[in-house]
Amino acid sequence: MTARFENIKYIAFDLDGTLVDSVPDLAEGIRMALADFNLHTATDDEVRNWIGNGAEIMLKRALSQSVTIRPDIDESLYRQVRERFNFHYANNGHDKTIVYPGVKTTLAALKDAGFVLGIVTNKPYEFVPEILADLSLAHYFTDVIGGDSLPTNKPDPEGLFSLRDKHGLTADQMLMVGDSKNDILAAKNAGIASFGLTYGYNYGEPISDSAPDSVADHFDQLLTVLSTEKTA
Repeated sequence: MTARFENIKYIAFDLDGTLVDSVPDLAEGIRMALADFNLHTATDDEVRNWIGNGAEIMLKRALSQSVTIRPDIDESLYRQVRERFNFHYANNGHDKTIVYPGVKTTLAALKDAGFVLGIVTNKPYEFVPEILADLSLAHYFTDVIGGDSLPTNKPDPEGLFSLRDKHGLTADQMLMVGDSKNDILAAKNAGIASFGLTYGYNYGEPISDSAPDSVADHFDQLLTVLSTEKTA
């Protein structure tokens, strides 16, 4: 355990791969968008390894598997596929997206204990409020920052800095919880503590390789870490 957890007041969470498994719905949206242009399809496992840097990079990774990208058609094709993906993902619903075990009870316990909770995700903001509402997660969070809410996204620390300044916090009062090296790097770049989860999406790499302050296999272990540090 690390003393970096002792003064935590604000916990920022990643969304995809941390709170929810969204691969089935994302993959379906990608497949439908690619099919609109008669491009090679994508499997759920492939999409799982493309998630983490936002929709643009995810879709460009999908396109790189489907066509040989040339500079003169790259952006044009991407924009068309992105438009169709946005349409399909927004209109297909989120019936296949599930909340990971222990997430709701842990968030409730953290909120009851007085922690302020927020979302910092690279997913485009337009999709986030509806997903949180559909999965009965919205009421836990004071702030929601999407991948296009600010000029940069994770691993840039801008989102975490904005929350720090909004709530008048110091770095030692903040914690970032995520499943990806982008989450851990964002925390390091912001000078705050990090809690890495071994499940989720991290490009097939162990989250421990990014050296978070704490690593856990289950979401509810966050309660143990914070409780232990507060009573140590």
